[in-house]
Amino acid sequence: MRVAQKRIEADGIVSFELVGVDDAPLPAFEAGAHIDVQVPGGPVRQYSLCNAPSERHRYQIAVLRDTASRGGSTGMHDAVQEGSLIEIGGPRNHFALAQGQASHLLIAGGIGLTPLLCMAEHLHAVGGDFEMHYCARARERAAFVERIQQSPWADRARFHFDDQGGRVDFDALLASPRPDQHLYVCGPQGFMDTVLERARAAGWAASQLHYEYFAAAAPVREADGDSFDVRIASTGQVVAVPSGSSVTQALYEAGIEVPVSCEQGICGTCLTRVLEGEPDHCDLYLSPEEQARNDVFLPCCSRAKSRVLVLDL
Repeated sequence: MRVAQKRIEADGIVSFELVGVDDAPLPAFEAGAHIDVQVPGGPVRQYSLCNAPSERHRYQIAVLRDTASRGGSTGMHDAVQEGSLIEIGGPRNHFALAQGQASHLLIAGGIGLTPLLCMAEHLHAVGGDFEMHYCARARERAAFVERIQQSPWADRARFHFDDQGGRVDFDALLASPRPDQHLYVCGPQGFMDTVLERARAAGWAASQLHYEYFAAAAPVREADGDSFDVRIASTGQVVAVPSGSSVTQALYEAGIEVPVSCEQGICGTCLTRVLEGEPDHCDLYLSPEEQARNDVFLPCCSRAKSRVLVLDL
């Protein structure tokens, strides 16, 4: 992809417009989708698409410079310029809109706006019922405000800036959910945890809650815990996972490669079926209900509570 435009959207936030090098139509995507970006000289990172899904000539992403960056956001801010060529993976969606007749409540915290902005563009285009609440510490740290204010769905959006006394009363906003309502939240982990806790306390069902973490608040716990074994169901091969090693690392060293991307338990790329045993879930991708079923886990960060895990590999 070629970077057709790089633009400062807010304090610490830069957007990138990506186009194909041959200007051919790009693969279609759905609202909520993200792409994997190979940061020049750095890691692979996932960034949500924030332009309308009807646009086939470009992908738009926005990146917040993280003071604790491990090379992702700093690489995008410092190394990627207009005209740069970068490699990406095709769109994937783990944060899809609910289907059928539904009312959609979009709650964004900071840079977590990006997938919800795409959702709002799509819902307006198809005549969907929605409202958006965009929360940020300050107006200057909120991206795409002018774009929202100038959009044909501006009356559906509410801004909440802490420095202007605009904090949301989540108890009031989330009270008495209707059966056809769906909540979508994205933002910093603490923000999301607060929204989801209030929603569950107000009686929102798990099927009504949709969320996507974009970064772990702290390093994942892949080095914690005792050693254990994983058994490959197709071959019977047993691989020891020592303390201090992730499952994916141990498998790779044994010649078994599992696709990984974020390696933080966020993106879901390495999601693997568990046929026997009990995982010790350390991810932010699966919902509490999905974790409780213990039939899948993320081997990039999660470990085992049982002595052996049998994996569908």
